[in-house]
Amino acid sequence: MSDLHDRRFADLDVGLFHDLLRLRVDVFVVEQACAYPELDGRDVEPGTRHVWIGGSNGDPVAYLRVLAEADGSHRIGRVATRTDRRGGGLAGRLVDHVVASTPGRLVLDAQSQLEDWYLAKGFVRTGDEFTEDGIPHVPMAWGD
Repeated sequence: MSDLHDRRFADLDVGLFHDLLRLRVDVFVVEQACAYPELDGRDVEPGTRHVWIGGSNGDPVAYLRVLAEADGSHRIGRVATRTDRRGGGLAGRLVDHVVASTPGRLVLDAQSQLEDWYLAKGFVRTGDEFTEDGIPHVPMAWGD
């Protein structure tokens, strides 16, 4: 069984943070061919949570980041699962954990191809489709 972890930046060691970033870069920059500033400065903010599932050897196999926004909401982003572990419900476990452990409104920009998946998780669409880094997205929210 994989272990779910939820930590602030200050509680991550350098090797683990490297492995979390490697997973994000492998999925978004390499696989999806998106050239964007992966290191955006928000990983180190005191309100940011890094949530991941470790595989049998402890390496991260699924990840997401939760940002504390100025309006009091929390933003889910950087949802990534290693290619060889997709389809097993790992991203769903991460999102379910964040929904259960985060008070107030959750917001995210879902890749449009995943809109139905987020709808099934209880999120609602809150605006029009837009393109970011060449990929169609839709804004969505959960909660008050």
